[in-house]
Amino acid sequence: MHSIDKPPVRSAIETETLTYGRADGLDLLAEHYRAARGDDRAGKAVVMVHGGAWTSNDRHSPEVLCRDLASRGFAVFSLDFRDGRNGKHPCAVQDITAGVRYVRARAAAFDIDPERIGLIGSSSGGHLVLLAAVQPDTDAHRGTPIHADVDAESVSARVCCVVALWPVSDPLFRFRYAQRAGREELVAAHRRYYRDEAHMRQASVQRALRAGEMQYLPPALVVQPGEDANVPRPMTLELVREYQDAGGSLNYLFCPGLPHAFAYQASAATSRLADQVQAFLALHMLR
Repeated sequence: MHSIDKPPVRSAIETETLTYGRADGLDLLAEHYRAARGDDRAGKAVVMVHGGAWTSNDRHSPEVLCRDLASRGFAVFSLDFRDGRNGKHPCAVQDITAGVRYVRARAAAFDIDPERIGLIGSSSGGHLVLLAAVQPDTDAHRGTPIHADVDAESVSARVCCVVALWPVSDPLFRFRYAQRAGREELVAAHRRYYRDEAHMRQASVQRALRAGEMQYLPPALVVQPGEDANVPRPMTLELVREYQDAGGSLNYLFCPGLPHAFAYQASAATSRLADQVQAFLALHMLR
């Protein structure tokens, strides 16, 4: 008789809305997902950053993946942040590094290890987490006060690993791609978050890597869907090459037949991706 594999048991989860910082008169909110039972929590944290071409969506957009990871024991903090609706680059990265500092500063209250914090971002959020990961404590990426009983400047935003799902890693590359493809909604989104093409070029992860401007190169996982109409594959492969040439450890995961942002919806493919993300996080959060 052949045994039948049983689906893995997932923990029930609970959520709460937190205010992690404040900038330009705006309260910055985070949705905190965690296993309801303390025994099911692994003491590891993920800061989650949504996509939306730097101009749309919110902390609830990646809820499917947030809940899946929380059910596996991770404490997940999905961020709202300033973007093209109320600011210009690098305001989003400043808020994201503040989110990491907030989680680290309150690690004891969240029952997590402050040295086991990872970053995950998708699409434009993938671009933002890569910048935050390689330049966590630069002056340009500081400045957003956090809601904690410490000075934000005294806490590092360094993370132990980063996951970039279909990242728009070079805004100028994608801007010109969108122009050629007639994707006017993407062209308009770029123009809302960036002042001009020079500003887009400055925000490129690849450019920062080539220029040696990184402070740190955490282990990275980069995911590229095979049918992604928003993120051209040559841009992603250039990112892989530049990260590795800079001395970083990067795993590239290609997902054939899948569209951009597929993990925002529950599906077998999303569950498989969560398995692979969990394996990557577990490997790089060992202590």
